[in-house]
Amino acid sequence: MSLIPKKGTVYVVDDDEAVRDSLQWLLEGKDYRVKCFDSAESFLSRFDPREVACLIADIRMDGMSGLELQDRLLERKSPLPVVFITGHGDVPMAVTTMKKGAMDFIEKPFKEDDLLGLVERMLDQARSAFTHHQEQASRDALLSRLTTREAQVLERIVAGRLNKQIADDLGISIKTVEAHRANIMEKLNANTVADLLKIALGANSAAAAKA
Repeated sequence: MSLIPKKGTVYVVDDDEAVRDSLQWLLEGKDYRVKCFDSAESFLSRFDPREVACLIADIRMDGMSGLELQDRLLERKSPLPVVFITGHGDVPMAVTTMKKGAMDFIEKPFKEDDLLGLVERMLDQARSAFTHHQEQASRDALLSRLTTREAQVLERIVAGRLNKQIADDLGISIKTVEAHRANIMEKLNANTVADLLKIALGANSAAAAKA
């Protein structure tokens, strides 16, 4: 058994067994973890959205098509990067998938190096999306510790309101605002207002801090 860590998971969805076997052989040879499915329906029933992964799918399949599969993933708000395998006549359809967020499409017969390059790009995107999701979940967990009043105070701190203005907004004393600020800083593990902005605003914090 190889001790080298797998690079990531590649889902392959194609109703052609020969294509599935060929892709599995190619990708496992490059140390990717590969999970193959013979239909979009079977993939959707077993797809784990928590996994860092990407998807290679045929655009034309018996049953649910690749286009319909993409629509289902969009309905689930899945960040899974997708590339479609197409025949020459399917290029207009493939362009439609890209307008809906597919990363790319490759025409049959495809070059192995082109496919491998796409897979690596997709997995890079998947890792970034997973990291962002984890950071967002961490922020949400911290923010959920605040009381309703503390959340109201934080909202105004982020908006740049001064303590006196926050007190007037909420009909409370300045000392109460100061007490709430101290509690917010403690609960969110923040040492500065900049820390507070990073937690409250996430990816937009840098722009907000500059403003």
